[in-house]
Amino acid sequence: IVTEWNAFRALDLARLKALMAAPVLVDLRNVYGTEDMERQGFTYVGVGGADRRLEL
Repeated sequence: IVTEWNAFRALDLARLKALMAAPVLVDLRNVYGTEDMERQGFTYVGVGGADRRLEL
């Protein structure tokens, strides 16, 4: 995710995960929280936020 637009804040994450070959989300705007995304089954990388961790 490279934008903070509201459309990206309201993604249907269950549908998105079902459509992905691998549920990996890289969020350059920290729209979502790490714990929430991991709880939903995503490998999540949030970049640039003080309360986010970068996992490579």
